[in-house]
Amino acid sequence: MKLAVATLFAVAALSAVPAVAQDSIRIATEGAYKPWSFINSSGKLDGFEIDFINALCPRIKASCQIVAQSWDGLIPSLKAGKFDAIVATMGVTPKRMDVINFSEAYAASPNTFMVLKDGPLANLAATGEPVNLVSDGAKADAVLAELSRQLKGKTVGVQISTTSAAFLHEKLKGVDVREYKTFDEAELDLLAGRVDAVITNITVIKDLLKREEMKNAKLAGPLLAGSPFSVVAVGLRKEDAALKSQLDIGIKSLRDDGTIKSLSEKWFGVDVTPRS
Repeated sequence: MKLAVATLFAVAALSAVPAVAQDSIRIATEGAYKPWSFINSSGKLDGFEIDFINALCPRIKASCQIVAQSWDGLIPSLKAGKFDAIVATMGVTPKRMDVINFSEAYAASPNTFMVLKDGPLANLAATGEPVNLVSDGAKADAVLAELSRQLKGKTVGVQISTTSAAFLHEKLKGVDVREYKTFDEAELDLLAGRVDAVITNITVIKDLLKREEMKNAKLAGPLLAGSPFSVVAVGLRKEDAALKSQLDIGIKSLRDDGTIKSLSEKWFGVDVTPRS
């Protein structure tokens, strides 16, 4: 019965695709943020977001070309017309919405820290505890106060122009924030002892911790959600309203029929489907 309902929904969604739907879409991803998108051992783009694109495009009756683009060039290149959409674990923030538009959300998962087991931040406050910076009020304030105390004078690595970077700058005064073009660079500096901690999406950290070279690293600190952290969506030019409508229909269909749940459990071991 569940399968029948899902199938009926998918058919209904397909029939709802706008008559002026774009039949060819160029999509950019970073390709350096495993397991969301990365270059695999065969030299091909792989990961949750690649599978997501490959499920989305047939659903909206479009042929999609996927290209890799450095993180810091994604929004400028989108605005310059080099591609039509961004699928790169990009959070929906007010600052980004000043310059681009976003589709319906396709993922949501918390951010947290990674430290060395024998490092100065091995006992970071509220480890593993969910904390919403907006809705948790006094609890969130108390956790931030303790994090600020523990991180004061410490160096934290983060990828440039991310919601994690915004969090460090906005919420944790007194922290030495070191920004990198890719998270891989931050991770390497943690292992080398050049930073005391790094912060990113928990799914990325969990994937890293499976590697032998990361045996002296661990998750630390709270599982952070709420502004400046946000849901993840497809980035679009503001003028491309028809494409947004087309993608929204497909994304809602993939959310509602369990496709995103299935893909996220495959890549992350947890469901990152956004909750309405």
